[in-house]
Amino acid sequence: MSVDAGAQSPTSPRPKDAQLTFDEWRIIKKGTDDAESPAYSGRGPRTLQKKKKTTEEKVTEVHKETQGVKPEIPLSPGAGEFNWDPSLFILEEGEVREMVHPRSKEDVKVKDLTQLLLGWLNRELSDQRILVKDLEEDLFDGQILGKLLEKLARIELQFPEVTGSEMEQRHKLTVVIDNINNILGASPLQREKWTPDLVHCKNLVAILHLLVAMAIYFRAPIRIPDNVVIEVIKVQKNKGHLQSATAKKHITTSSEAVSAKFERDAFDTLFDYAPDKLQLVRQSLVAFTNLHLNILNLAVTDDHSLEQQFSDGVYLVLLMGLLEDYFVPLYEFNITPTNFDEKVHNIKFSFELIQDAGLPPPKARAEDIVNGDLKSTLRVLYHLYNKFKQSPRT
Repeated sequence: MSVDAGAQSPTSPRPKDAQLTFDEWRIIKKGTDDAESPAYSGRGPRTLQKKKKTTEEKVTEVHKETQGVKPEIPLSPGAGEFNWDPSLFILEEGEVREMVHPRSKEDVKVKDLTQLLLGWLNRELSDQRILVKDLEEDLFDGQILGKLLEKLARIELQFPEVTGSEMEQRHKLTVVIDNINNILGASPLQREKWTPDLVHCKNLVAILHLLVAMAIYFRAPIRIPDNVVIEVIKVQKNKGHLQSATAKKHITTSSEAVSAKFERDAFDTLFDYAPDKLQLVRQSLVAFTNLHLNILNLAVTDDHSLEQQFSDGVYLVLLMGLLEDYFVPLYEFNITPTNFDEKVHNIKFSFELIQDAGLPPPKARAEDIVNGDLKSTLRVLYHLYNKFKQSPRT
């Protein structure tokens, strides 16, 4: 029987140019050096040797770059969650790199603030069919920030819609942030918190600082959590060594600082120093309100839920109609509001009626009244009391 000279027996060695099986390629790709493995033993030594050499070269390069560099990541609670990768910290002498500690991203207040800001952005930009899913990934190039500023400030920015290069992105972002700083009247210290470089580098701390400042200035209808703190890790190369330290960045402070900032008034003093007199003021304001609301067979009670009885804005709207002796059309406000936005609309509409009556704008935010802030609610009622306390019914 003749045998084809080109045929190979099952036990004969494989020619050097023979193709490897999928399993063999998979093992080679992983850089496996297990000489006992039957899947590639004696097969494709040149390809395996080349792959292995490439991997060793990469390790050698990283070793050379980090030679003499001593990582000093602090061993604080939860530090085990931080994955140390020397290739992430190949820094120039004196260079500083900053990152959010993984456990801060899991902090409840940080998550709440992030979700509130995402919701606010998406509500504001919904008419432009823009959906923001990630603050760091979606805002760094300035495109969405620019759209947001145009919507809130009712201005038109001059920059190209599409930017391809990094230089164009940075230019657009700089234009946007410069306009934000000018509108907000940001101080030099504030500007340092959200520089174009920080935002473009997807620095979460800088982006949160910027959005919180914008939300406060433009009176976003959200209740910003107080005392939100993010822990960051700073790594700096100093004399060939990596030095690290943790720091806490305060994104928000107390509720009073987060809310719109007005000058202190009598109610600040009553709340801080004379709670007994505050109760007398409450009783007087409740009596004044009921004197007028009773005409519609309505009344409020002087208890711990006083602020909640005005939080939907309905009583304030009706009260203004009674005080000014006119009927408020029901289509002008939501008589049975079911969500936050409808309640804010009612409060803002009552503020318009207050101004139509010749009074200055109330020193309170509509959003704070909706959120049940007692001090803001009493301020508005006292505002009305001062104007209408001499009315015939009173």
